[in-house]
Amino acid sequence: MASTSDQGEIFGETEATASQPTHRPLAVRMRPRGLSEVIGQAHIVGAGCLLPRLIEADNFGSLIFYGPPGCGKTSLAEVIAAETASKFVRINAVLSNVAEMRDILRLARYEAEKRTILFIDEIHRFNKSQQDLLLPDVEAGNIRLIGATTHNPGFYVNPPLLSRSHLFRLEPVESGAVATLLARALEDKGRGLGHQRCTADAAVFRAVAEFSGGDLRRALNALETLVLSQPVGSHIDVGAVEVFAKERQIRYDRDEDEHYDHASAMIKSIRGSDPDAALYWTFKMLQGGEDPRFIARRLVILASEDVGLANSHALTVAVAAFEACEKVGSPECEYALAHAVLYLATSPKSNSVTRAMAAVKKHLREQPVQAVPLWLRDAHTKTNKSLGHGADYRYSHDYPQGISGQEYMLDPSTFYEPGQAGAESATAQRMAQVKKLKAEMQARLDLA
Repeated sequence: MASTSDQGEIFGETEATASQPTHRPLAVRMRPRGLSEVIGQAHIVGAGCLLPRLIEADNFGSLIFYGPPGCGKTSLAEVIAAETASKFVRINAVLSNVAEMRDILRLARYEAEKRTILFIDEIHRFNKSQQDLLLPDVEAGNIRLIGATTHNPGFYVNPPLLSRSHLFRLEPVESGAVATLLARALEDKGRGLGHQRCTADAAVFRAVAEFSGGDLRRALNALETLVLSQPVGSHIDVGAVEVFAKERQIRYDRDEDEHYDHASAMIKSIRGSDPDAALYWTFKMLQGGEDPRFIARRLVILASEDVGLANSHALTVAVAAFEACEKVGSPECEYALAHAVLYLATSPKSNSVTRAMAAVKKHLREQPVQAVPLWLRDAHTKTNKSLGHGADYRYSHDYPQGISGQEYMLDPSTFYEPGQAGAESATAQRMAQVKKLKAEMQARLDLA
C-alpha cells in the first residue's frame, strides 16, 4: 500500500496544496483515496469481482474504463495507482501529442521498477497512429495503460489495443449513493465543506443527487455552489435547490453514445406500443438539445418499418411532422413531433414491409436475375412490337375483379406475407382472394 506521502506524489499534490484543500474543486478533493471509498460501481469493485482481485495481487495489464461523465473513471484509475504504489502519469488525449507520448514511454522504460501506470483520459480522441504507438510498450509491460472513454471502445479503440486490455463498463452512480457522498462532503472538515459549518435537510441531498443524473462531479459541484452561496453556518433547505432545478440541463450529448441509445429507446418504445415511454425518450432528447429533424427522420423510417400496412396513414403523419420541423422549427414543431410519436405508438404494428424488402433483396443477391417477360415489356414503338414486346399481355381491367390470371415474373416468387394487425388484416383477406381467383383463371385458360 502507498503511504500518504506516496499518494500525494502519485496524485500530483504538494504539501502546500494538501494544506489548502479549498483552493481545489470539491469534486477533486473528495475523490476516493482507496478502493473502499469508491462510490457505486459494485458490479466491478464489489466483493468477489475481478478488478479488486487484480488490484490486490498487483497483477493486471491494461484496463479500459468505459462510462458516462462523472461516474468515477479517473478516480478509479488514481485509486489503482495508490493501492499498487505505482507511478501515475496522467495525460488527456485532447491535449497530448506524439512527442509527449514518446518522452513518457522512454522514461517508463528507464524506470521499470516504478511500474508506471499511464492514464489516458478521453482515449477515443487518439487516432490510430497514436494508439499504435502504445502497443510495443503495452506488450513489453513497460507501462500499464488505463484508458478512460465515454465512447463505445468497440468503435474508437484499435482492435489490437482493445484485445490486450480488460474492458470495464461503469454505470451512472445510483442516486442514493450520490446523496450519501454529498452528506459526507458537507460534514468533512479535511477535504469537504465542513469548515463552512452549514447544515442541510436530507431532501437537499436527494434532490441534488436526482438532477445530477448519476454524475458525481456534477452533484459535488452543485453542492459546493449551494454552500458557498450561503453565509457560514447557514441551513440549506430544498427551496435553495429550486434554482438549480429551474436551470438544469438534462445530460445528453448528441455526439456520444447517448445519442444512439436514446434514439434506440424511443424507437423500441414506439414499436412496443408504449406511448408514455416513447414520449419520455423523445422529449428527453429534445430538452437535451437534439435536432428535431433527426427525431422526425427516425419517425418517417419507423412509420414504414414498424407500422407499415397495418396503418398506412402513419407514414403521412410522420412525413407531416418532418415538414413541420423543417418549416416551423423549435419549439413549436414539438407539437407535431408529439402528435406523430403518439400516433405511431398507438397504431397497430406490422413489419411486413421490412420482411418483404429483406426477402426480395436476398433473392436478388442469391438467385439468378430474371429478365422482364416479353408480355410485360414496353411496346410503344414499332421496333419493340416487331420484337414481340407486349404480345399476349392481358389487360387486367378486361377481366372479372381485375384478375387476369397472368404471371408477372418468369419464375414467380413470394416476398410479401401480409400481417394480421390493423388494416392489413383486410389486405391479407384481399390477397388470399386474389390468389384464389388467379388460380381459377389460370385453370380455365389451361382448359381453353
